[in-house]
Amino acid sequence: MDVYRPITRRAVLKDMGKAGLAVIVFGTACTGERAAQPPTTSASSTTAGIETTSTSPGATTSPTGQGGLTEWARVEMAIVSAYLLYRGGEAALVDTGQSGSAPDIEAALGGVGLGWDAVGHVILTHRHPDHVGSAEAVAELAPDSTIYIGQGDADAIGGLGSGPQPVADDDNIFDLRVIETPGHTVGHISILDEAAGILVAGDAMNRTNGVLSGSNPSFTADAAAANESVRKLAGFEFEVVLFGHSDPLLSGGSAEVRDLADGFGS
Repeated sequence: MDVYRPITRRAVLKDMGKAGLAVIVFGTACTGERAAQPPTTSASSTTAGIETTSTSPGATTSPTGQGGLTEWARVEMAIVSAYLLYRGGEAALVDTGQSGSAPDIEAALGGVGLGWDAVGHVILTHRHPDHVGSAEAVAELAPDSTIYIGQGDADAIGGLGSGPQPVADDDNIFDLRVIETPGHTVGHISILDEAAGILVAGDAMNRTNGVLSGSNPSFTADAAAANESVRKLAGFEFEVVLFGHSDPLLSGGSAEVRDLADGFGS
């Protein structure tokens, strides 16, 4: 498990007694997509198998000054990544990996001092089995959690009782903004932590050898819609981008996404 703890100016507020925010990432990928390579970071250190990375103060804090100290870790489960965002002892899990990934998620929860009882929200970026394969298992292990998926993909997930709760543009889950980003699938969504400046892009984008690209054409339902979704994401502000199948982009995220969108043309 790779653990990232970007230091923000909210750390000062945390020392003054205010709650912090944290993000964790779990790894797995769309069937047949290129497996993610180990993350490459700068100014990192490794202790007992845990890699930590720090950024300059304020790097992940929004201009509004809201939010808190953000921590995140990436757990690589095979060919895809999932993410855990936690704050005040409560967690939101973004994607669940392939079938059989629950033990990896449990290990990552334990690594930050949490258990399944802390998982109140499970957000599925889209319907592909490498992202929702352990949703049923997670639902059993975290029975008090609510499971969410984009409204266009809501009919794809079974075995979850009444089914996942469909969400749409600008819905708020655990102070996280839902952004509809169709194209990869009709109901694909991305998740934006506006306070911390972190975008969880799911499979709306990829990054290979440091080069940002759009949705993988081999697994994209509608290429034109996928490109339009990248243009949409370019309208938001964030520093960090977390991908479903690529190494994280640790800084300058919105600027790189705007460059990518500009390259698509009008």
